Amino acid sequence: MNLHEFQAKEILARRGVRVPAGRIAWSAEEAEAVARELAAQRFAVKAQILAGGRGQAGGVKFAATSDTVRSAAQSLIGSTLVTRQTGPEGRKVKRVYVEEAVSTSRDIYVAALVDRRAGCPMLIGVSEGGEDVEERIARDENAVRRLPLPLDGSQPAEDDLRDFAASLVGQDGPVEKAVDILRVLASALGELDATLIEINPLALTKGGDLIVVDAKLTLDDNALFRHPDLQALRDEDEQDAVEFEAQRHDINFVRMDGDIGVVVNGAGLALATHDMLRDAGGAPANFMDIRTTATSLQIAKGIGLLLANPGVKVLLINVHGGGMTSCDTIVEALSIAMRWSGRRVPVVFRAAGQNAGYAEKMMVDRRIPHEAAKTIQDAVRLAVAQAGKRAA
Repeated sequence: MNLHEFQAKEILARRGVRVPAGRIAWSAEEAEAVARELAAQRFAVKAQILAGGRGQAGGVKFAATSDTVRSAAQSLIGSTLVTRQTGPEGRKVKRVYVEEAVSTSRDIYVAALVDRRAGCPMLIGVSEGGEDVEERIARDENAVRRLPLPLDGSQPAEDDLRDFAASLVGQDGPVEKAVDILRVLASALGELDATLIEINPLALTKGGDLIVVDAKLTLDDNALFRHPDLQALRDEDEQDAVEFEAQRHDINFVRMDGDIGVVVNGAGLALATHDMLRDAGGAPANFMDIRTTATSLQIAKGIGLLLANPGVKVLLINVHGGGMTSCDTIVEALSIAMRWSGRRVPVVFRAAGQNAGYAEKMMVDRRIPHEAAKTIQDAVRLAVAQAGKRAA
């Protein structure tokens, strides 16, 4: 779950990190009132959407007076912002964040994240940050400083933190202030069950201060039950309605642009199924990972989302029973989803593991038309062939 910039800043500010004074506004009139209250010499008016690249897309405007803040907000609120992360459809701007603009002598990039390649939490930093930092890293990966964090959630060694901070702000820079921010990021990553806490840019001012100009915070959806206060921050308007509905029913779901609906339990099996479909010339319509806690009714809701997609030409059911989800539970869900939907598409069914034989018998007994496959390879081949027939 991604948080808006203003939400991420509020969380960091509560932990002692300095952020510019600012407030959210839902209208041009409210933005003007915020500016009058802040009484700054210069203001930044920022579109609040869950996507990066806002500045390059015109989503960040600067103003010198409360009147020009109003004009800037009026031009943003209600507009559709298209950035490199939104896709061509863009995102509608419903609110702006009005804050005191910060004059910087240098922009720094710093983040705490879960590094899947290294298999550990990590601090990373670039001494020259800003919106083009990704391009800079692509050109020179050595520009990135890395500091692995202890797996037990404790702080890294003090000397390592100081060296890392100095590499970003310079030996003559505000090293102690940088160390304090790094400590906050390191501790917050675990305490919030976050997968990413990113500050870009962290502004180094001429007076030697460090101020968070922009921030991004991504939380692990699977750990939100431990943080009801953070779960309440979810912006449902910014979330894909289909994916959000699936999450409500204990299913990890991502929409894609293919025509083969994929029903799989387990992320690893789902990814392997996707790779095999692509290699065979097929195109998945979705990523699905049925959580072990999902009931047959919840799984039926997930399958129903696929049946409601007119682009889905065939369903590929590739499941391995075990743990808390047996194969017959998936068949029960499929039967319910088809009754709810009333739509029929070709089904390729492959099951292994707990109650696989019983599940195959249920497919016949419930009179669900399908092609049975003994192996994943056969299932993929049959699904791609069926999709090809339907497209012809």
